[in-house]
Amino acid sequence: NSSKQIQEAVGGYFKDPSGTSKKVGSDMQGAGESFSVSKDNMEQLKEELQKSIHQVPNFDKLKNHIDMTITSEGLRIELLESATSTFFNSGNPEPNADGKDILIALAKELGSLPNKIAVEGHTDSTPYSGKRDYGNWELSVDRANAARRLMQQNGIREDQIMQVRGFADQSPRKAGAPLDPSNRRVSLIVQYLNKQPDSDDAEPAAAQE
Repeated sequence: NSSKQIQEAVGGYFKDPSGTSKKVGSDMQGAGESFSVSKDNMEQLKEELQKSIHQVPNFDKLKNHIDMTITSEGLRIELLESATSTFFNSGNPEPNADGKDILIALAKELGSLPNKIAVEGHTDSTPYSGKRDYGNWELSVDRANAARRLMQQNGIREDQIMQVRGFADQSPRKAGAPLDPSNRRVSLIVQYLNKQPDSDDAEPAAAQE
């Protein structure tokens, strides 16, 4: 029952995050208020997000460059570049049309969750040669920030982003191939929500470590 309830709650949540439908119903009272994505149902969130991005134009061309994995930190969504660019044109900090489509689709879904989100930018080890006094550190941060800005314009709440991180080439996806295009990526981490006790239910013992 618990598993089925979680599945219906998450499915209903994405169909109607305001909680007005009977599917979410009085049990959930508006998923944003009482429903949180935890380690128990992160897999279901992953499935729902995968369904939603299937609707994005050019998805068939992009699908091999979108990777979702459940980690100890939460759900990691990675948008991986190819040799000919996928979501960002070469050396450009702003997402291209395909990058915008994917980020907006994700923002519309993730914005209705209470979970915090971190945004990361990564490059490969190829030295950036676009302009003076601007390198992979700047590019990785600027891409993460551009993704953050676009998503906040399309559904992500102001208080939902907790970190914007730039790693340059210091955290490669393929450590043995530092020049591999897939090391160039923007990652979104939907972090597990630590469930806080309701103030009415809190007891002095709740402060124990």
